Amino acid sequence: MSDDSTLRIAQALHFAAVKHVDQRRKGERAEPYFNHLAEVAWALARHTGGSDPDLVIAGLLHDTLEDTDATFAEVEAAFGAEVAGLVREVTDDKSLPKAERKRLQVVTAPTKSVRARMIKIADKTCNLRAIVHSPPAWSRTRRREYAEWAKAVFDGCRGVNAGLEAEFLELYEEGRTALAGE
Repeated sequence: MSDDSTLRIAQALHFAAVKHVDQRRKGERAEPYFNHLAEVAWALARHTGGSDPDLVIAGLLHDTLEDTDATFAEVEAAFGAEVAGLVREVTDDKSLPKAERKRLQVVTAPTKSVRARMIKIADKTCNLRAIVHSPPAWSRTRRREYAEWAKAVFDGCRGVNAGLEAEFLELYEEGRTALAGE
């Protein structure tokens, strides 16, 4: 990785930390939201051998347009059109009802670029890990429904990275076992 890539990743770390500073995860430990972004970026870096800095940066920023006051223009100015485009590609339209956003994630997953599908898989994997290891105050049924929805999104993203896919399936099976019953 070049020095430029190292600087850009550090810049993205800082940008994401600042933009998400007051956000917490929904789980019982209420971890800083930034932990989720770092986990997604780490999964992407690990499963690509660190070969795609822009993908790692987009992983760090994948929720900034959706969950913060960051704008597409701001992300594009700071990180370039390629990163901004990836972030936009994985961003839900928050003007739509939640059920419609979830439905659209399933429907559009197969049409996303390879890199966007990788971000989606990493994101869903990290979310499943959180639900299993630091569950939100949701019913077991709601957590199971989330796992099944995440699997439907994952199914539309398959065929992009064997390591990411294996990690998702391992967490999915762990979650199914942990959430069995009720």
